[in-house]
Amino acid sequence: MNQYFDALETRSADARAADLAFALPAQIARALGAPGMAAHIGAVDTASITDVAALARLPVLRKSDLGAAQKAAAPFGGLTTRPAHGFEHIFQSPGPIYEPGRTTADWWRMGRFLHACGVGPGDIVQNCFGYHLTPAGMIFESGARAVGAAVLPAGTGQTELQVRSAADVGCTVYSGTPDFLKVILDRADEMGERLAFTRAAVGGGALFPSLRKEYAARGIATLQCYATADLGNIAYESPAMEGMIVDEGVIVEIVRPGTGIPVPTGEVGEVVVTTLNPDYPLIRFATGDLSAILPGQSPCGRTNLRIKGWMGRADQTTKIKGMFVRPEQVAALVARHPEVARARVVASREGEMDAMTVQIETTACEPGRYEASVLETLKLRGKITLMEPGSLPNDGKVIEDTRRYD
Repeated sequence: MNQYFDALETRSADARAADLAFALPAQIARALGAPGMAAHIGAVDTASITDVAALARLPVLRKSDLGAAQKAAAPFGGLTTRPAHGFEHIFQSPGPIYEPGRTTADWWRMGRFLHACGVGPGDIVQNCFGYHLTPAGMIFESGARAVGAAVLPAGTGQTELQVRSAADVGCTVYSGTPDFLKVILDRADEMGERLAFTRAAVGGGALFPSLRKEYAARGIATLQCYATADLGNIAYESPAMEGMIVDEGVIVEIVRPGTGIPVPTGEVGEVVVTTLNPDYPLIRFATGDLSAILPGQSPCGRTNLRIKGWMGRADQTTKIKGMFVRPEQVAALVARHPEVARARVVASREGEMDAMTVQIETTACEPGRYEASVLETLKLRGKITLMEPGSLPNDGKVIEDTRRYD
């Protein structure tokens, strides 16, 4: 098995700059052919946008812009270069936000990450990302096909069946959220089953050092990627495990939140991504995630830009158990109950698992009366704590993340 997925990963700085000078103006031109992107970008001399410094002159596209565009022109807001029926898949993420998908070769560019994980022909990937409406399951499945691995499309939940399938089929690779693998392994121990996993390709949540260490003790090498439903793979770990290497099909900037102005190397800012995908040419798409550029190159020999990885959210939106919880969802919870003054969602850890506590300022005495509303508005179950009116801190926070990422 070759060390690298392709020759793009080891290009010199000059070669990468020359390729970008050719690819970027062409991508801007394609974007201007999509009515929604053209309206957002405005008039621009595409030939002048040949590097990241020139790209930074263009406006930032935010998730809220995407949602507004989709409401005006369903389903993709005029941001794609193909009509909706020109895609093999249409996905829905919370919002709702609709994303296109294709079955053409490695459309989300996940193969590069799986190759870095050592996945290839002869492997069977137990894919525990969701296949229902959201694209994560198909994103990782397309990556597995790109590296020649077979896939067990396991999806989420059903832990005992996951163990039974992994044992019967002989799955060698796990893909899914970082903490669900522990659930499967612990259940396998209870069932007396020994699973054949030797590698794990994870995403959709933070991979805590203690969890990676536990998997390593079980003989499972675990690497993580940073991907979104809109953009596909953005960056990924290699076996060197020094930051995340930016994927060859995107351009990453780190900007001062709310401004779109790039920050110096090493300074924490918001991740802004321009994709070179010709079907869905998102230009300067603000992810809402925080990270920082690492100086130098990876010891693994890959030469592209590196980022530190996910370092939190630029806004209060927080990912818990693989799902985003947004401030507007907390507001919707409060609005359902006239007796509720304020609410705060606290993300924490219980052992190696994400946990969510919903603190509610109310005169009510029974937490159970809010269980259905919490599930319906936040899409997650969590502990409910009733608070005296006026007892929550007056700091403007409605979502607090107490988890540590160092």
